Amino acid sequence: MTRERIFEALGLLEQALAIDRNHGPALAWVAGCQRRLVIEGWAEMPETSRREAIDLARQALQVGQNDPGILATSANVLAEFGEDIGAMIGLVDRALALNPSFARGWFVSAVLRVWSGQPDLAIEHIETSLRLSPRELMRQPLYVLGMAYFFKRSFDEAAAKLLLAMQDNPGVPATYRILAACYAHTGRLDEARAILARLRAITPLLVPSDVPFRNTEDRELYLSGLRLAAGEPT
Repeated sequence: MTRERIFEALGLLEQALAIDRNHGPALAWVAGCQRRLVIEGWAEMPETSRREAIDLARQALQVGQNDPGILATSANVLAEFGEDIGAMIGLVDRALALNPSFARGWFVSAVLRVWSGQPDLAIEHIETSLRLSPRELMRQPLYVLGMAYFFKRSFDEAAAKLLLAMQDNPGVPATYRILAACYAHTGRLDEARAILARLRAITPLLVPSDVPFRNTEDRELYLSGLRLAAGEPT
């Protein structure tokens, strides 16, 4: 989702909440939109958006404890903002127990597995998601596959996936960050800097201060690659 589409979605979701403040899916998706605004550097007041995302995700869980969509979306938001990753994986596992054919649930599970330092399992879960929903837009699965291969240190394979994801949707900053780090770690600094130059046209946030990767080595691999691409001390 581009910045414009996120704000458009927020407007519609807030209309839904004005009608029913306890509508679980709307609560979860507003939280998800606020999450995206924060992590992509598009929020006017990041801390306010962060707090709202966390509060709404928790409210959604209270009213939708047996809704797989609410469980997966809320777990994604809360994991992004520091909740215990094992507990959030547990919520997604519950969503999949309720609906084993829930393709987006397998996708979210893959995201959380990458964040928790399990790239091989993340790849398995993305493949499951795509088997269940073969017509799914490929940009998000390709991005997650790119992340997984990046943390497996398979940089060439990661870059190939990320380039395809970027071509499918050039407006997502996260793809540029991982790709720039990929190029930096393989010594392709000119290409890394070119990617960051394109990123600057989308968001001012080049090197995020808060990242969701729980594994210390993964965090350092990501941030050191970005800093190298940006010409900062590593």
